[in-house]
Amino acid sequence: MATTISGSVKRPEPQAVASAVEALAARFGNRLITSQAVREQHAHTTTWLPTQPPDAVVMAEETADIQDVVRICAKHRVPVIAFGTGTSLEGQVNAPAGGVCIDLRDMNRILEVHAEDLDCVIQPGVTRKALNEHLRDQGLFFPIDPGADASLGGMTSTRASGTNAVRYGTMRENVLALKVVRGDGEIITTGTRAKKSAAGYDLTHLFIGAEGTLGIISELTIKLRGIPETIAAAACSFETVRGACQATILAIQTGIPLARIELLNAEQVRACNAYSKLTLPETPLLLLEFHGSDVEVAEQSKNFGEIAKECGGGEFTWTTKPEDRTKLWQARHDAYWSVKALRPGAGVVATDVCVPISRLADCVTETEEDLKQLNLLSPIVGHVGDGNFHCSLVCDVDNKEEMARGEEFMHRLVERAQAMGGTCTGEHGIGQGKQKYLNAELGPEAIDAMRALKQALDPQNIFNPGKIVPVS
Repeated sequence: MATTISGSVKRPEPQAVASAVEALAARFGNRLITSQAVREQHAHTTTWLPTQPPDAVVMAEETADIQDVVRICAKHRVPVIAFGTGTSLEGQVNAPAGGVCIDLRDMNRILEVHAEDLDCVIQPGVTRKALNEHLRDQGLFFPIDPGADASLGGMTSTRASGTNAVRYGTMRENVLALKVVRGDGEIITTGTRAKKSAAGYDLTHLFIGAEGTLGIISELTIKLRGIPETIAAAACSFETVRGACQATILAIQTGIPLARIELLNAEQVRACNAYSKLTLPETPLLLLEFHGSDVEVAEQSKNFGEIAKECGGGEFTWTTKPEDRTKLWQARHDAYWSVKALRPGAGVVATDVCVPISRLADCVTETEEDLKQLNLLSPIVGHVGDGNFHCSLVCDVDNKEEMARGEEFMHRLVERAQAMGGTCTGEHGIGQGKQKYLNAELGPEAIDAMRALKQALDPQNIFNPGKIVPVS
């Protein structure tokens, strides 16, 4: 499947790399690492794409470290790739042209919490779990939950979302301002803590989802929310995937304020039962969560139960016990690993698409039919309140014929979503893996505009080259 990487990126001259590494060694000492194992760890993630390691890794501790790495690399025209926790799925942290990886895990300080304004200022290496642990005693939380314990800088760079997005939005709606190191090592400030502004271009949202191709985020100001009075988790089984999707569509259209609504098809439920030791009925399933007061949660549950019944749903069971909710949602977050356990030794190719909510049922059912036709195993999970779903394709990477069928399936999945007015990726991003679908989705004029932005902000093409914008 490596053939799906679009184009190639020119590597700098070996002498340029050697000079940059020598200068970095003088500046960072033992925080510059060149061992093969560490370099490969900073390229290989849960992606299916081939590992392309950098030439060196720098462990950054403060903004000045990022600035110095960028200045040294810019001088020698050597690529710079930012690394958070390595949970991206489309090759975002690969180094196709080599270069220097800046590991931001030690930039993990929570700088300011403004509880009265519901915002905080953090460094990019702070993970979502660490942030929420810090905030819990203040009755606050950060709602974006992509499943993995990703860094907030990485989540911003990939415009992450997750299970709570149906109510709280994605990273796009939850970042107020950024500080970004640009190509000459200077810092851009994109906004303030004010909840709205009409001052100049919206630079904040330019860098959200840019995957580190326009600059490196060194500080974030993000929105917080109050922990709801009552949180109830629920499970509802359905006779068919179409029925589960129709219940989702009706719930969204009638305005039920769902906090989470996740679809698991029958294969995914079987995988979760085996891996997480659950006893859920092995039919299509919706996992839900309601936030609010006791009265609001009871009303929301009642209204959804009526809709589910109309769409072929079974008994609607729910709980407010934290330990029960945690077990249920942990099983959902472990979906990838549950699929991997279905066929030991095989690879798992995770991919996603997103369609308008009205086309969700059609897209999911046609996708299941396509899998049967191609004789492929790919359990489906989805943040279906947004029209977004994921396929975890199980493939024998050494079987060329099976891999070819897998690639054909993924291509048809994207074409199906785009034909329905949707997108090739709802939250995984473009990286290397989905570059070839951008032109069909946005058109050549949009690609040219992206190239112009890249050229303006990164004229030497040192920031994460080979990602998002197809090589011309």
